[in-house]
Amino acid sequence: MSDPSARLLALLSLLQTPREWPGTELARRLEVSPRTVRRDVERLRDLGYPVHATMGAEGGYRLTAGAAMPPLLLDDEEAVAIAVGLRAAAGQAVVGIEEASVRALTKLEQVLPARLRYRVGALGAATVPLPGDQPTVEPGSLTLLAAAIANHERVRFTYRTGDGVESRRLVEPFRLVTAGRRWYLVGFDTDRDDWRIYRVDRLASLLATGARATSRELPEKDPAAFVTSKLYSLAPTYRAVATLHLPAVPAHLGGESTPLDGGRCRWESASDTLEWLAFRLLTLGCEVEVHEPPELVAHLRAVADRAHRAAVGKRVT
Repeated sequence: MSDPSARLLALLSLLQTPREWPGTELARRLEVSPRTVRRDVERLRDLGYPVHATMGAEGGYRLTAGAAMPPLLLDDEEAVAIAVGLRAAAGQAVVGIEEASVRALTKLEQVLPARLRYRVGALGAATVPLPGDQPTVEPGSLTLLAAAIANHERVRFTYRTGDGVESRRLVEPFRLVTAGRRWYLVGFDTDRDDWRIYRVDRLASLLATGARATSRELPEKDPAAFVTSKLYSLAPTYRAVATLHLPAVPAHLGGESTPLDGGRCRWESASDTLEWLAFRLLTLGCEVEVHEPPELVAHLRAVADRAHRAAVGKRVT
C-alpha cells in the first residue's frame, strides 16, 4: 500500500481491534516493510493515538486507553450500529445520556455517506418502540435543533400548546434541556420578542431557515434554571400547612417543619398537584390535621369517601 494516508487509516483500523498485532503481521497486511510499520506507528502517536509496543517474540502493537479521546475510525457496519443506537437513546430519553447522545448523533450524521444515512433512516422507519407513558421525541428534530444551535441559525416550526392551540413560531434556538423524561427547547421568539420554552414533542414542520440568529443573553444564570422557573410559573402550586402527630418530619417528606408541644410538629410544603400532597400525608402512618389549602382538604375528603365505599363493598361480598 503506497499511499501514506490510506495506509495510516488502514493501520489505525487494524489497531482498533482489541488484540495485540505482531509487527510482521501488520507489515504483511499492509504490504509494507516492518520499518514502515514502525514509522507509521510513530505518526499515530504524534496524532494522539496511544499505541503501546511490547518487545520479544510474542510482542507487538496494540491501541490502549489514553488521557484524551482521539478520533475513531469506523467501518460501515460500526457506523450504522452506533447511529441507530444513538437514535434509540435520544428518542427514548435514557436518563443521563440524552444530551450526549444527541451531540454525538449530530456529529456522526454530518459525516455519514449518503448510502449509510439511507440505511440508518431505513432502520429507524422499520422499527417501532413499545409505547410508554411519556410522549416520544423524534431524534431528527433533536439533531436539527442541535445543529441550529451550534450554527446560530433561526428555526421555524408549528407549536401546539397544552390546550391544543397551534401557531407558527420563528425562534432563535439557544439550548436543549431535559427535564424529567421530556425535552425542552430554550429560545428567543422573534415574533413575541421574548424568551420562551417549547416542549420538543409538540413541535411540527420543523425547518432551519438559514437566517443568522442574534447573539443574546439568557435572563437566567443557565438554561436549566430558566426551564425550571418557567415550569413552576406555568404550573399551579399548592402550599400545604398541616399539623403532624410526630415529633419531627421524616427526611423523605421534605418541606419545612416547626416543633410543637405534645410530640407534634407543623409541616409546610408546596407541590403542583394535590394528589402528591395527599399521598405524602396519607403514607406517614400518623394522625394529620390539614389546615390549608381548602382544595387539599376537599381532595382528602373525596379520597376518604372512596376508601370507605371500597371497604364497605369488601364486607358485603
